[in-house]
Amino acid sequence: MASNLTSLTIPSSSYSRSLNETNPSTSPQVIYSRSHSFVGPSPRFPPSSDNNLFFLDELTDDDEDQDRPLKFGPSDFQILRVVGQGAFGKVFMVTKKHGDERIFAMKVMKKDTIIKKNHVDYMKAERDILTKVLHPFIVPLRYSFQTKSKLYLILDFINGGHLFFHLCRQGIFSEDEARIYTAEIVSAVSHLHNNGIVHRDLKPENILMDADGHVMLTDFGMSKEIEESERSNSMCGTTEYMAPEILMGKGHNKDADWWSVGVLLYEMITGKAPFIHTNRKKLQEKIIKEKVKLPPYLTSEAHSLLKGLLQKDPSTRLGNGPNGDEQIKNHNWFRSINWKKLEARELQPKFKPSDVSGKDCTTNFDRCWTTMPLEDSPASTPTAGDHFQGYTYVAPNPWLSSR
Repeated sequence: MASNLTSLTIPSSSYSRSLNETNPSTSPQVIYSRSHSFVGPSPRFPPSSDNNLFFLDELTDDDEDQDRPLKFGPSDFQILRVVGQGAFGKVFMVTKKHGDERIFAMKVMKKDTIIKKNHVDYMKAERDILTKVLHPFIVPLRYSFQTKSKLYLILDFINGGHLFFHLCRQGIFSEDEARIYTAEIVSAVSHLHNNGIVHRDLKPENILMDADGHVMLTDFGMSKEIEESERSNSMCGTTEYMAPEILMGKGHNKDADWWSVGVLLYEMITGKAPFIHTNRKKLQEKIIKEKVKLPPYLTSEAHSLLKGLLQKDPSTRLGNGPNGDEQIKNHNWFRSINWKKLEARELQPKFKPSDVSGKDCTTNFDRCWTTMPLEDSPASTPTAGDHFQGYTYVAPNPWLSSR
């Protein structure tokens, strides 16, 4: 089953052209290749014994926040290992050179690539959204800063690997195993929606696991702040997880996230997405037109929940409306979940990542990343415009002292 999942979720190169490559003027991006995520899968890289660390940029004055008591830059962090690579740069495991010994993830993004792909607003939105959310199942932002050529996000390092990695290794989860993960995802997505944020790229690569098996939502590069009555017409996300209304260009809101949660649950308990095809257009047609097929071995409660979440009409989808998240939480499939205990992290997941030996352990990250050279590689400096003014951020003290 695991091999089937792997071949399903890493499409061939002919399937990996983004919408922007066809029409560079379109603002958002549809991810056909699933290699852009925080620590997502990628073509293999040869191992390297090069352990030298290079920082090739100087910190900018950003928006001249001279009144800030703290200011950080790349040189304040020691790179320990590469743990991911995406469309705009790498993700490193780092620690601060001075002060505490906590481990962080440093997400580095090249400004020129962001500008060329017309993703400036998305990268700024990611930083802005991360400064506004604090939730037990969302990876917290600790710092952000920029140099002349790059943007940097410093987040907590979550050392259990990502859900995609464990799905590929395990094949499927039992309903009992998937129940707590799904509940934690629902809790995180509900928190986003209650704060006027839609994620729009929920998928296994964007869900990390900590050492205790709790899931942590990450990668807000496609996210958007949106009013309850507002709709977005952006064509963005990862095709297998995109709601029909996004594919049809009818406009979407937070209901699109609940479709993605349904796809995630389906994939966790069956080993594959509900709609699959190697041809992009045919995959989109299946998502829009084809009825979802539910395996008979799933419980009737799982059937009911999946049918509700995978309604093609967002107005009839489970989770629709101002209090839609409560409809989901009150579904019979979640009847064993005490939501207060869940959000206090008092419910223990039945599956935990294996071989996690410490806070800096990378056993559950693919070696194609962890064997890469420790190099913050050079990037060209954009020549026009101050696209990222106000990017600098330091989390408030209560956040910095937490966990």
